[in-house]
Amino acid sequence: MRVSMQNIMKLNDIIHETYAALSANKVRSGLTMLGIVIGISSVIAMVSIGTGASNTISSSIESLGSNLIQIMPGAQQRQGFGVSSGRGGAKTLTNEDAAAIAEQIMDVEAVDSQVSGRYQITAKGTNTNTSVTGVTSKYSQIRNIEIAEGSFISDTQNNSASRVAVLGPTTRDDLFGEGATNVVGQSIRVNSLEFKVIGITVAKGGSGFQNQDDMIYIPVKSAQRYLSGDQYLTTIAVQASSPDTMTQVQSDITALLLDRHKIRDATLVDFSVLNQSDILSSASSITSTLTYLLAAIGCISLLVGGIGIMNMMLTTVTERTKEIGLRKAIGARKNDISTQFLAEAVALTLVGGIIGIALGWLISFVVNLTGLVATSVSLVSVLIAFGVSALIGIIFGYYPARRAAGLNPIDALRYE
Repeated sequence: MRVSMQNIMKLNDIIHETYAALSANKVRSGLTMLGIVIGISSVIAMVSIGTGASNTISSSIESLGSNLIQIMPGAQQRQGFGVSSGRGGAKTLTNEDAAAIAEQIMDVEAVDSQVSGRYQITAKGTNTNTSVTGVTSKYSQIRNIEIAEGSFISDTQNNSASRVAVLGPTTRDDLFGEGATNVVGQSIRVNSLEFKVIGITVAKGGSGFQNQDDMIYIPVKSAQRYLSGDQYLTTIAVQASSPDTMTQVQSDITALLLDRHKIRDATLVDFSVLNQSDILSSASSITSTLTYLLAAIGCISLLVGGIGIMNMMLTTVTERTKEIGLRKAIGARKNDISTQFLAEAVALTLVGGIIGIALGWLISFVVNLTGLVATSVSLVSVLIAFGVSALIGIIFGYYPARRAAGLNPIDALRYE
């Protein structure tokens, strides 16, 4: 009990002396902490923005559909971080390929043929430039599309290449006004051809890779006949029966198309098969790398702040040389002197770290309010930032504290 009381009294003395020493030069202490504040706030803000961007991209990819496998014309090449890029507008996929996949591949729930392009759309004196996608009736099932008004494209309308269209809510607003009603039954012109509106989709909050609210859907055979002018597809979308079967379905599709396209050398493949896991993995890899890069930039600020603390503590040791000599002369040990100066360095970084965490949180909140990125500050990043700030105080305060503890009391008392 006696030892514990002595430790508590000693701790109180250290805290009191640390406060007195730092408050004696408030401006200098504040400027020294500024580097730590900037560093910690940068790390918190950058990591939250990176995490938020990663979550937004993942949500956008998952909103494209469930258990989704996409086949696109033209082989793709791997580039840095696993990102893939196509070989231009190749035309190698046909309606017959999509039909063969639906008929011959096991564990397939639905297959959709697509033809996409951007066109100028007009209606009642207004116009917009948006994506027009030719689809089958399976599209709504594969992409989780819900209809707010009217109906989606049917097999009958597709087989007869009807000139009908389903609008996304953003496209409806652009053509008929914000929240317009009774749009179903009205006409729009796509590439100067008249299409009748048969439905409006439910808003999905489109963002990221593809805004599904700013689109027009028409029958795929209508798109081939009236817009692209040929029988080729830009995408075949396949919904696997479960996440566990996606890899096997992907392999079976590859083997089937290689056989149908009479390609024996797999390196000469003229199509690409990607599943959602591949896309999520690539996107996650990119965003993680960017997050690490942003955090590294913040760490450079922390390093500069740590050097600033070491510089201030060395100056303080020089200014208080006589005080150190006096304390040693009346019995203070080396450990007492080094503990005091180390406590001052750690106090500077801890206070700077707390202010930095609050500032980083505020920056993250402001960025969130802009609506550009839904930022996310994790408890782990806050704890790491707090731990790093304390660690910087110990690392950069160790040398000045050791130098103060090593002073000869007689030389220190004679110091001018």
